[in-house]
Amino acid sequence: MLMRTDPFRELDRLAQQLTGPGTWSKPSVMPMDAYREGDEYVVAFDLPGVTADAIDIDVERNMLTVKAERRPVAKADDVQMELSERPLGVFSRQIMLADTLDTEHIKAEYDTGVLTVRIPIAERAKPRKISIGVGSGRKEISG
Repeated sequence: MLMRTDPFRELDRLAQQLTGPGTWSKPSVMPMDAYREGDEYVVAFDLPGVTADAIDIDVERNMLTVKAERRPVAKADDVQMELSERPLGVFSRQIMLADTLDTEHIKAEYDTGVLTVRIPIAERAKPRKISIGVGSGRKEISG
């Protein structure tokens, strides 16, 4: 049997039970990090315990939507749950992407509970050097 002494953890658990798990119509938020790495933006989502086939990634115009569902693990009939703090249900996050990102070439990979989405910066948005033309010669003002 597990013993807990943190009363606030119990309040958090009760609040989670009252609000219920996330559903497709009212999903819970998933934690993420976003940063720029070279010529692409990287967004990493924490999704521990979620299988790759339970993750949905969509891009519509400039809106990136990630949805995932953590399903309950099948338990034997003789198992009695003593403590359940890991949330189950649906998790979702929407990110508005800038026009300077190339949404046609987004890549995603899932490894050890982290979904990493890589969004390349569009060629038109990359810094470039502008050459300066030199006039054909000096002009004199005569009077």
